[in-house]
Amino acid sequence: MTDTDHVSTHDAAADARNDDIKIYVDGNIVHRDDAKVSVYDSGFMLGDGIWEGLRLYDGVLSFLDAHLDRLYEAALYLDLDIGMDRDQLTAAIHETLRANDMHTDVHLRVMVTRGRKRKPFQHPHLSIWGSTIVIIAEHSKPDETMVQRGIRLHTVPHHRGLPLTQDAKLNSHSKLNCIIALNHAIRAGADEALMLDPFGFVNTTNACNFFIVRKGAVWTSTGDYCMNGITRQKVIDLCRENAIPVFERNFSLVDTYGADEAFLTGTFGAQTPVFEIDGRVIGGGKAGPVFHRIRGLYKDLIKEQVALAKG
Repeated sequence: MTDTDHVSTHDAAADARNDDIKIYVDGNIVHRDDAKVSVYDSGFMLGDGIWEGLRLYDGVLSFLDAHLDRLYEAALYLDLDIGMDRDQLTAAIHETLRANDMHTDVHLRVMVTRGRKRKPFQHPHLSIWGSTIVIIAEHSKPDETMVQRGIRLHTVPHHRGLPLTQDAKLNSHSKLNCIIALNHAIRAGADEALMLDPFGFVNTTNACNFFIVRKGAVWTSTGDYCMNGITRQKVIDLCRENAIPVFERNFSLVDTYGADEAFLTGTFGAQTPVFEIDGRVIGGGKAGPVFHRIRGLYKDLIKEQVALAKG
């Protein structure tokens, strides 16, 4: 199997405008070719940093408050001084969008590290110049054919760990656990890795939150060992508001292989159907009715949010 046979929940149509985007680096807006950080930066050297992915729909940053809540909560836990308050960081995000004349179908990655270090060691007190903040905004529209193509998952031996090792709720620059899992899945011929929790229950993929549908009811993990996804929570809320039974619970691969539908959630792709898990076809290899209903409700939510923000 070649790399071209694989798909991703982050597949997007090529956009030549991204060749000349401008990137925010510590208060400066520079061409992407000139966007650089020091080799002594904590993020480059140690993965000591946090990030958020955001979407811009029709001039509105979707669920911005929830993303900022998660970012600043993680910074507090890490004793990482972002160096900007929420309003200042929001202004920097909008400054980046204006510099690129971006208005819709934009994906942003907001990254904050502990900053440049005096010596190449891990002690946080060696980061004496303050945080590094980088904001990348790209023209990026999800590939809508993914609804017809679906995602193939492979269950891997690498699990999402206990909070006493590295809490999965931290959207950290340290992603090796997920990358190793993804490489394992790719070698098995799949597109993404299905990861279990420390007790063997189905948890999440290397990049997205995971849901199944059984007899019209939506199941997802307890949330104890996975990223506290913004889109994940919006899907749960939409189910509750629209009389779709939804359960945050422990479930195993037995329940998963017998599911009527399966899908992933994430900021970039919103909802993506899963057609195959460990070589077993799910839902006849097509997106099911519950998936389509949730996807429609989510699109309506985005439209409502945009309309409300514009008054």
